[in-house]
Amino acid sequence: MSREIVYIGFGSNLGDRLDFCDRAVTLLSLLPHSLVTGVSSLYETEPLPENNPGPQWFLNGIVRLETDLTPQSLLEVCREVEKSLGRDQDDRSGPRTLDLDILLYGARVINEPGLIVPHPRLHLRRFVLAPLAELAPDLRHPLLNKTMQELLAQLGDRSVVRRLDPQPSSRYGSRPSCSSAAAARDSA
Repeated sequence: MSREIVYIGFGSNLGDRLDFCDRAVTLLSLLPHSLVTGVSSLYETEPLPENNPGPQWFLNGIVRLETDLTPQSLLEVCREVEKSLGRDQDDRSGPRTLDLDILLYGARVINEPGLIVPHPRLHLRRFVLAPLAELAPDLRHPLLNKTMQELLAQLGDRSVVRRLDPQPSSRYGSRPSCSSAAAARDSA
């Protein structure tokens, strides 16, 4: 299997949100046959009431990962990371220490039990599109054929999404930011 570029959304609204997000990025960077090539800024986002995630605001971001893992294997790893960081697997819509979602897996369209890619609500959520447009503004949605920047510009979701500035640094090793990943790509 050839390497695919995958975008994984991460978020936390329970406990030490920054710590859970940092740990998630670090654990994803340790995956075999994979390389984290970019991490968006962190965004503080209001919870969407339809999922009943509790009153605490989320920290959200996106990881860009190059991987040889199959989509199902990557999903299993994401669920294990969530579980290891205290996610309640029985109440996936409630408050969460960590949520990992495979948003895009290359240009693939996947509809398998437990895994739909592109994520079916990706184009409807500001807390996903803001960091995704930051990380890959010209990336095209495989079904809608619009860039992430275009999807963000036409978005009807008016929920509050605030980019944290200055960005907190990772306490668990280096994590490539949008600018450092772009500079590394441009110099190659």
